[in-house]
Amino acid sequence: MKKTPKSFADLPPIRVRREPPTIVEAVSAAQDLADDVEQQTEIAAGLIGLPVEEVRPHVLAAKRAKPERAPERILSHASPSRAPRTVIVERRVRPTVVVERRGRPLDPRR
Repeated sequence: MKKTPKSFADLPPIRVRREPPTIVEAVSAAQDLADDVEQQTEIAAGLIGLPVEEVRPHVLAAKRAKPERAPERILSHASPSRAPRTVIVERRVRPTVVVERRGRPLDPRR
């Protein structure tokens, strides 16, 4: 028995569920986007759809809870008998290669 192909008209309409982010998610996103607390508050309020006054305490609490990010460093373990090594990384700049594309010569006798 052969199945009949279904068309899009036969299918039920697609329902999309919209879930705004939680306050924690919105504050975290705002902290990644801006450094200023007022800007973070406005971003988080815009993402959630709440007034700025309701979101401000959550942003301030998250700022106190989030430790300052330490600068990233690459550490290598040195042996106790040796002094730590210094590694210098330099970038070499190579000259650009220009390739000229030549067409057919105008004079076929060449």
